[in-house]
Amino acid sequence: MSAAGLVKKRVVLWGTGVVGSMVAAELVDHPAFELVGVGVSNPDKVGRDVGEVCGLGRTVGVHCTDSVDDLVALRPDALVHYGPTAQYADENIRVMTSFLRAGIDVCSTAMTPWVWPGMTQTPRTWLDPVEEACREGGSSCFTTGIDPGFANDLFPLTLMGLCGRVDSVRASELLDYTDYEGDYEDEMGIGRSPSFTPLLEIPELLIMAWGATVPMMAAAAGIELDDITTTWEKWVTPEDRKTAKGVIEAGNVAAIRFTINGVFRGREVITLEHVNRIGLDAAPEWPAGSQDDVYRVDITGSPSISQETSFRFTDGSGRAPAVAGCLATGMRALNAVPAVNDLPPGWVTALDLPLIPGVGTIR
Repeated sequence: MSAAGLVKKRVVLWGTGVVGSMVAAELVDHPAFELVGVGVSNPDKVGRDVGEVCGLGRTVGVHCTDSVDDLVALRPDALVHYGPTAQYADENIRVMTSFLRAGIDVCSTAMTPWVWPGMTQTPRTWLDPVEEACREGGSSCFTTGIDPGFANDLFPLTLMGLCGRVDSVRASELLDYTDYEGDYEDEMGIGRSPSFTPLLEIPELLIMAWGATVPMMAAAAGIELDDITTTWEKWVTPEDRKTAKGVIEAGNVAAIRFTINGVFRGREVITLEHVNRIGLDAAPEWPAGSQDDVYRVDITGSPSISQETSFRFTDGSGRAPAVAGCLATGMRALNAVPAVNDLPPGWVTALDLPLIPGVGTIR
């Protein structure tokens, strides 16, 4: 029992990229969690202290390893997994099912189709191994998504619960990616020629990769969708634009807008929308928030509701709002650990979780 009266949850963290590194910084002094192991896929990080790898400015005493067996042997309460997207499904499944078979719960951001495992577009080869591992180990698997899940399910679903009637609900990400260093070239086509077809422009891939919350919200509202459709738009910059990753030259894509739409009785009732720009002046005719860099929910119904949420760093680091959103995404997975530990074995979705208030955050 810690000084705050909390029984710490022992966790292994996998992945020290943008999200994992920021979560590690929060973990090392957290009164509700103990970081007992760190997994990496980059051989250059193996054997190094997590404080060095994640730029924490201190030695933590936990060294990175690529050995899944060694991490499983630590018998943590949970694995918090911040691995790559579903583009690397086989590796993600290998790592996570190793923990699940050993009876260790998993909370992750990586495999966004797992946000709603009942989505028909997801191949059984991505579902069966997890279900088998959960049965074998009596363990649970929760994925919040990196798109980010909570803005596409927790926020709109909570607000829908305040309505007597919902005619339509739209969840939008409206962000400037100028200072964002995550992957967006091959996935979104930002920085590429307008003739380039990014992965997410392909409707089937977009729905499978980022659309799981559309049928989830439909199921939560007690309806079955007739169809799920998509739209995709590109905006080409007339001038060079500097980014944290280099320069996007004039004539290339510097903003994208896409939607994933749940159709019910001939009308779009559930919409996920992303508008991602390089520069706030890019694609000025597209939607923007009442302030810069926001996640927005708009419900038309009785009553109609609009909510904007912004994520910011106020520590003087100058880190971008998009990066703050990444930290919030990662913390959603970590803070869910105690609740997931208390749930029956198998898939866990946002609809299964109780309120997650963030135990130990006020200190």
